[in-house]
Amino acid sequence: MSLSPKHERGNRPIPAHPYRDTAIVNAGLAIAIVVLAALTSGDVARAALVAVVFFVVATTWSWWRFHERIKAQAANEATRVGASGKTDAVDDAGSDDDPDIGGNARGGTDGTGWRNDSA
Repeated sequence: MSLSPKHERGNRPIPAHPYRDTAIVNAGLAIAIVVLAALTSGDVARAALVAVVFFVVATTWSWWRFHERIKAQAANEATRVGASGKTDAVDDAGSDDDPDIGGNARGGTDGTGWRNDSA
C-alpha cells in the first residue's frame, strides 16, 4: 500500500452521485469555516467570503477531476470493447444464462424461456 493518493486513485470506484456528493461535502466545509469564525469571534463577513471562494474552487476542482475520471473510464471501456469485439450487454435475442431475458432464448415452445421437453 502506498501513502500517495495517486497510486490509490485508480482502485477507487466512482460514487453513484459524485457531483452532488462533492457539492454537499464542500458546502458543509464552507459552513464549518463560517461557524468556526463565529465561535472564535472572528470576522464573519470575511469568513463568509473565504467560505464562498473555498466552495467554488474546491467544487470546481472536484467536478473537473470526476469528469476526467469518468471520461477516462469510458475511454478504457470503449477500448476494451473494441479490442475484444464483445460487450458485456445482453443482445436483443436474449441470453442462454438468464431464462427471463429474451423470451424463448433456450428454444422452448412455451414462451417461458425454458425448454419444453414434455411436448
